[in-house]
Amino acid sequence: GGGGAGTGKKPTTKEERRALQEAQRRAKAERQGKPPPKPGGEGSKREQKAGGQRTSQPPRPPAGGEEQQQNQSQQQQGKSLAKMAKSKSQDSDLKQVQLFSHLHQYDREVSITKSLDFSSGSIHPAIVRLGLQYSQGIVCGSNARCVAMLAAFKRVIQDYSTPPEKVLQRDLDATIKPYINFLTLCRPLSVSMGNAIKHLKVCISSIPPDQPEPEAKQQLCDAIDHYLRERITLADKLISDACKAVIKNGDVILVYAHSSIVQRALMDAHEADTDFRVIVVDSRPKMEGRQFLRQLVRSGIKCSYVLINAVSYIMKEVSKVIVGAHSLLANGYVMSRVGTAIIALVAKSYNVPVLVCCETYKFCDKVQTDAFVINELADPNDLVPISRRQGNFLSDWKNIRSLGLLNLVYDVTSPDLIAMVITEMGNIPCTSVPVVIRIGREVQ
Repeated sequence: GGGGAGTGKKPTTKEERRALQEAQRRAKAERQGKPPPKPGGEGSKREQKAGGQRTSQPPRPPAGGEEQQQNQSQQQQGKSLAKMAKSKSQDSDLKQVQLFSHLHQYDREVSITKSLDFSSGSIHPAIVRLGLQYSQGIVCGSNARCVAMLAAFKRVIQDYSTPPEKVLQRDLDATIKPYINFLTLCRPLSVSMGNAIKHLKVCISSIPPDQPEPEAKQQLCDAIDHYLRERITLADKLISDACKAVIKNGDVILVYAHSSIVQRALMDAHEADTDFRVIVVDSRPKMEGRQFLRQLVRSGIKCSYVLINAVSYIMKEVSKVIVGAHSLLANGYVMSRVGTAIIALVAKSYNVPVLVCCETYKFCDKVQTDAFVINELADPNDLVPISRRQGNFLSDWKNIRSLGLLNLVYDVTSPDLIAMVITEMGNIPCTSVPVVIRIGREVQ
């Protein structure tokens, strides 16, 4: 106690302690010959110290400024697309069927481009236009979507210029990645589009680093044109010729919805003076068979039109069923428009052969036995309009807790129900899909 008797009274309040600390700082600054610090406690002292450190060391210029800015721009664009997808799913107020909750639910009322930054020019206008056409259903069908996508990528390549200190084969591949993500956000990619993108990336990676940019761009555009000509245009002609040979006089052909390759085959068979009749089967909500029916009637083909719920009544008149395909899987299953499996099952019960027209670029090495794991969900509001005199019963379906609408796009048909697949390589069984895929890889 004797050591503390010589000291003064210790400060007890917060204000007294703060005043004592500021007095000690001023005395220390006077001894060191520095200007007294501004009052404000330790927070101001740390700010002043940090400020002194910032001013004492000049900022370093970033290494590789343009490259870093471009990488940051691409990362920012990726974050923007991810944010857009998240906000799109959050903004959607549609009730989803729990069994298909793992699939992306499309909602026409949610804006796709709301969160997209157009000022930076990160998404090419041709890609934005194509994505909106996908989402609105203006461009539909596997072949039409793939052709439109390759045409848009050709426009992108023509407008592309390699940045300084960059290599075209690496930078172009990184440039089209956000474009593919944007198209996927608008609508999930089809198998044909995925195979076309793989082919385009292989062509980009095969360009020598020392090749001049104009020659490289022209080489890529020629590769796209060659792919369209060989894998789609000429393939459709060969499939049409093979299908035309299958159709005989007196046949009654059943077709479902709308398929461009089936339409071409029927028209070519009619021009070859083959006498046959067509039954067009259609279903809600797209009613694609109506357009198919108009085209066939204009060509002078005798046609009948029924809905899918009447297919069991007219199947006894049918001699062959010819349908298109979205893709053929490695285990022989056929993925096509929803309702194809029902028609194939009914045809099997009546011993009617089912023929599938499909190009080999739609073959996929994935394996699937049901339509639950991998599929696409369309807008359930498309199922609401029903033209009945009593009124539209589904207009307030969102307010009914026990009701959910499911609008599947594709279904999967077992190879046991398919008699033959008509391709540009010939007529093959469904089980030959892995062989065709392996041969295609060896040719490439």
